[in-house]
Amino acid sequence: MKTKPKIIISGGGTGGHVFPAIAIADAIKEKRPAADILFVGARGKLEMEKVPNAGYPIEGLWISGFHRTLTWRNLTFPVKLVGSLLKSARLIRRFRPDAAVGVGGYASGPLLAAATRMGVPALLQEQNSFPGITNKLLAGRAQRICVAYEGMEQFFPPEKLLITGNPVRTQFLTRAVDRAQAMAHFGLDPAKKTIFLFGGSLGAQRLNEAVAAQTELLAAQPEVQLLWQVGKLYHERYQNSEVAQLANVRLLSFVDRMDLAYALADLVICRAGALTISELSLLGKAALLVPSPNVAEDHQTKNARALVDKGAAAMVLDKDAAQDLLPRGIGLLNEETERRKMAEKIKEMARPEAAKDIAAEVLALIK
Repeated sequence: MKTKPKIIISGGGTGGHVFPAIAIADAIKEKRPAADILFVGARGKLEMEKVPNAGYPIEGLWISGFHRTLTWRNLTFPVKLVGSLLKSARLIRRFRPDAAVGVGGYASGPLLAAATRMGVPALLQEQNSFPGITNKLLAGRAQRICVAYEGMEQFFPPEKLLITGNPVRTQFLTRAVDRAQAMAHFGLDPAKKTIFLFGGSLGAQRLNEAVAAQTELLAAQPEVQLLWQVGKLYHERYQNSEVAQLANVRLLSFVDRMDLAYALADLVICRAGALTISELSLLGKAALLVPSPNVAEDHQTKNARALVDKGAAAMVLDKDAAQDLLPRGIGLLNEETERRKMAEKIKEMARPEAAKDIAAEVLALIK
């Protein structure tokens, strides 16, 4: 085994791709401190900020997704793809990686396609219960495919599959926090049952509309409090709204300590992204999931359904959120036995060693 392996990791676009990729890189460095790791992402996307902040170099490709609706932006896609394939080949010749890792997202396609054509052994990491098109197209070229859900044989060659779970951010593994500390951090009342609702760093319009639509319900529930991450896109719209002025509602643009927010929550209301579900599983949190309909192949609904079928979470459809979301959430707060069962079931799905297991598979590819 090489003491200084060279690994190239590609993918991103969203936190659901970026943070698992960083977790894998951290686990590789833990096993091989001298490892040389290079990231490849898409210009202008989240990874171009988050990866350098984590201490790793990154190269950007001029690449974006292909829109399924007719749009002029699709005219540039072939040019971007060819340019990204050529740049990927140059990066591989220069860096000479011993293994390549693809986590999904725009940049993963051209980089992994070029790497496998040039004889670099490859591992794919698929976060969702329904794989993205990039990983499905690359599956035949990869030596190993690490997944988080059972039943992925319908999408990938069975002999390549390994169920590892999804890597999570290290803060959820290393920081010991308690409910009292979390309540104090956000200025909330530790005597009240608490819902933590969020829709990602930018926010989720339907979730925010659902909160605003239930102002009277929240006002009539003083024994319940809501920590509401409204998101950067919606903060100005809602910060002075009637619901935000309620004594039992704490509105924030962004939550920088997600570990504390999870710690105080008796119930989490959120989207059903793979990274979020992995965090909920690791922490054993009862959750009411609202799958986003604006994702490829409706994969968030499939993620949520995989939990609901096991009694590990509850679900409200996006189209029903305005009417049903908070009534259902407050109802669950009053069903302690049901919440405890959900927390126990989702905890059974946790795989805290996911990053280490995937790192071991990456290193095993190197001759």
